[in-house]
Amino acid sequence: MHTFCFLLKWHKATPKLWFLQRSDGMLRIEYKFVEAKTRHLHLFFYNLFLFAYQLGIKLVARWNPKARSWLKGRINIFDRLKDALQENRRPVIWMHCSSLGEFEQGRPIFESIKASHPQHFMLVTFFSPSGYEYRKEYAAADLVMYLPMDGKENAQRFLDIVQPKLVIWIKYEYWYYYLKQLKEQQVPVLLVSALFRPNMAFFQWYGKMYREILGFFNTIFVQNEASKAALKTIGFEENVVVAGDTRFDRVKTIADNPVQVPEIAAFIEQAPTLVAGSTWPEDEELLDHYANVHPHVKFIIAPHDIFEERLQQIEALFKHAVRYSKWKTMTENEKRQSSFNSLIIDNIGMLSSLYQYATVSYVGGGFGEEGVHNVLEAAVYGKPVVYGPEYSAYEEAIELIDCGGGFSIESVIEMEPLADRLLTDKAFYHETCEAAAGYVKGKAGASKSILDRIYEKRLLTN
Repeated sequence: MHTFCFLLKWHKATPKLWFLQRSDGMLRIEYKFVEAKTRHLHLFFYNLFLFAYQLGIKLVARWNPKARSWLKGRINIFDRLKDALQENRRPVIWMHCSSLGEFEQGRPIFESIKASHPQHFMLVTFFSPSGYEYRKEYAAADLVMYLPMDGKENAQRFLDIVQPKLVIWIKYEYWYYYLKQLKEQQVPVLLVSALFRPNMAFFQWYGKMYREILGFFNTIFVQNEASKAALKTIGFEENVVVAGDTRFDRVKTIADNPVQVPEIAAFIEQAPTLVAGSTWPEDEELLDHYANVHPHVKFIIAPHDIFEERLQQIEALFKHAVRYSKWKTMTENEKRQSSFNSLIIDNIGMLSSLYQYATVSYVGGGFGEEGVHNVLEAAVYGKPVVYGPEYSAYEEAIELIDCGGGFSIESVIEMEPLADRLLTDKAFYHETCEAAAGYVKGKAGASKSILDRIYEKRLLTN
């Protein structure tokens, strides 16, 4: 998906233009002219981005299965949407998420609304295949769909069919035409669990279009005071509410009702266990030596990607490994006689249940550009969490280290002594476990704050 990333980064780098203003008499006239021209220019480049993005998807789809899914999922999408809603007479609540992580953030709010207002039609849309493909059978929704690509005509057509009464967008989704038309139609739109930093385009001199997009939201629920303070500098204050991060509520719900996996329990027995989730090659290369020379320690590796080539790479690194799909089919006698200490998870969807079996958790992604994956899924079980050095963009990863429940390492030289200490120093281990559990528990409650605001403003009765 490298072309995706390139195009998206290119889109975020809105072209910068300089203009000269020479006298007070000319300043106001020239300023208005520049503002109008700049806005049109931004829209021109935005539309160009939309075109380039779709073209890039078509090119990448020749060899990339995710890109093919992106295209396939949008074939005849308006006809399918119309068929699903043609007889609907219930008010539609629409939640849009970019991908799976954002879906998990929105899920506590969505399910609470579903429980309290079962008469509403609940719609979920995704932009990315990594969200839609894994949650297309989501039972709490009446309909799960891909979101058609943004554009003036697409947005109008989509909204004419759906006619939502309340729209909830999660964290980082800022599609201009959808949001503009929702604003014009006076449909309340909430942005949930948003984060803002001064280096983002909203706060730059060239960010007028981005600031315009923020004005389309009725309420912006941010995760922290820093985000609220940043928005205040560009004139957004009255509609900004510090609610926290709804992911804390979601992971707490999962941990309070964990799904048991008997095959995992049978594999680890009573042995100390390191669960490594969402791993990339750099993460596996950091862990394989420790696994190979510590046969009494069990390892569960859940890679970020599970295509065959990646699974073979992991098998080559971990000398005593077996795939989960094979382990499930082995007889009890075969399992007892085996010498496996590493279990490779070759399916998607189990990770949040795996961390409950960890003595120590390792979360991957911390050696890549995008940074560490979701550390909260691991920390909620009250176990120490280890990850790589790229975590500065994730407040929860920073705070987990600050409170003593998380550890960042830069090499195998740091990883192995830390693993030894966590597995042998009982007092140190107990302290880190309490820190991790206390951190997650203390941050829960964002969903209630958002729901209270929804009910206070009577957004579900309009």
